Amino acid sequence: MTTAMDQLLGILDLEKLEHNLYRGRSPQVNWQRVFGGQTIAQALVAAQRTVTADRHVHSLHGYFMRPGDIRVPIVYEVDRIRDGGSFTTRRVVAIQHGAAIFSLEASFQVDEKGLEHQFPMPLDVPPPEELQNQRELLERASHVPEAIRRFWARERPLELKPVNTRHYESRDKLPPRQNVWIRLTGPVPEDRSLQSVLLAYLSDMTLLDTSTFAHGRGLFDPDIQAASLDHAMWFHRQHALDDWLLYTQDSPSTSGSRGFSRGALFARDGTLIASVAQEGLIRLRRPPTE
Repeated sequence: MTTAMDQLLGILDLEKLEHNLYRGRSPQVNWQRVFGGQTIAQALVAAQRTVTADRHVHSLHGYFMRPGDIRVPIVYEVDRIRDGGSFTTRRVVAIQHGAAIFSLEASFQVDEKGLEHQFPMPLDVPPPEELQNQRELLERASHVPEAIRRFWARERPLELKPVNTRHYESRDKLPPRQNVWIRLTGPVPEDRSLQSVLLAYLSDMTLLDTSTFAHGRGLFDPDIQAASLDHAMWFHRQHALDDWLLYTQDSPSTSGSRGFSRGALFARDGTLIASVAQEGLIRLRRPPTE
């Protein structure tokens, strides 16, 4: 297991403070705020700690309110809204400096059999072995700020291989769609709850950026102010996370300084594991007045 993967599993093991109260920490990296996927994942862990083992998350909906501070712990307070015959609902509020920075509502269900169908995985996508990872792409892209290059040069618990690379190499206006192969860089324990948490963690990667493609821009452009506003996820099928996943994404709309993106996570064998939707702030910064 890589050091980064070991660190990720460590920060997902929350400390219990009191009944319905948990504390999470952040990796101490040279970055401006807590990664949104970390907050989603830790909030889901807190919710799971209050749910019986026979019930598994099938959906979550979260709202980002303030940027997270990596220098201090995050306290997660769980509200046990409902325990029904087959469904359980939990609400979690993440708190820093006495204020809410994120809220999550998650629903859990006892496994049931029923009707089954899914959209097929795209067939015209090259396998990850034929592609370069994001670190290699950034080395030849000229418009990426140096701070971002250093960020991606770090050892990370995730490896990404974008299929569409023009976004990294130019500022052409492109169709707002992309396919990204993504995998965890170390073994994943055979724990269904933890696997759901790791899926939630990686689901926040690259999704918001898709909404900038049609405008020939990127999230780290100096005239763009970007931040996740909300995040929703539906868990369709359990699947091992020991191989590459294909994250297909599109952005149907950008308006009102907000970008909306959708995603689907497929296993390499074509199984649709989860679906994701996110809206984020995509605001053009105004130059200072004279």
